Amino acid sequence: MSCILHIETSTDVCSVAVSQDGACIYSNEDFGGPNHAVKLGSFVDEALSFADSHAIPFDAVAVSCGPGSYTGLRIGVSMAKGVCYGRDLKLLAVPTLELLAVPVLLGEKVEEGALLCPMIDARRMEVYAAIYDRSLKVVREVGADVVTADTYREYLDRGPVYFFGNGAAKCMPEINHPNARLIPDVKPLAKWMSPLAEKRMAEERFEDVAYFVPFYLKDFVAKKSAKL
Repeated sequence: MSCILHIETSTDVCSVAVSQDGACIYSNEDFGGPNHAVKLGSFVDEALSFADSHAIPFDAVAVSCGPGSYTGLRIGVSMAKGVCYGRDLKLLAVPTLELLAVPVLLGEKVEEGALLCPMIDARRMEVYAAIYDRSLKVVREVGADVVTADTYREYLDRGPVYFFGNGAAKCMPEINHPNARLIPDVKPLAKWMSPLAEKRMAEERFEDVAYFVPFYLKDFVAKKSAKL
């Protein structure tokens, strides 16, 4: 039995959830843009108050750990660490691309033998992507892909590949393969984190609260202000 606070800030969406024994019992989401610095604190306070008012003790905090938005990940992980320190809780890291696959596996009729390719937009024709089978076994590790017709051809030639996430739609004209399947409007949300977090909890795959950092995949490059 466990109660976990879930934090997801890897894209423009900010979301927080609470799960108890694998079931989501509280969720709050903001789709209005990258407002994590404004929204996340109040979302977390409300989630903690909800659990406290129902006398449900937390066991861990799970945070979506990337890849994704550098700023979003930094804000989410900082908040998760703060709650862990303040309440003496364990820290769980949930890979964002695996998280994207959860609603697809739960809600879509994925063909037998098909592969899953979650994508997070990394500007222009680049995406952060990985390829999994239907049991979320890694077929190809996470990478920063500049998408062309050949990027995923070896997998598409074998059979259906489902593409989803906020980087998928822009890539479909380039991929242009009869086995490519697009699933629109799939977002990484905190309410979908519990299956992955519970598995890590059971396996005691906890992170070091002091030294854990998000999986940025690429180094942050600051842009020069247009005003300078």
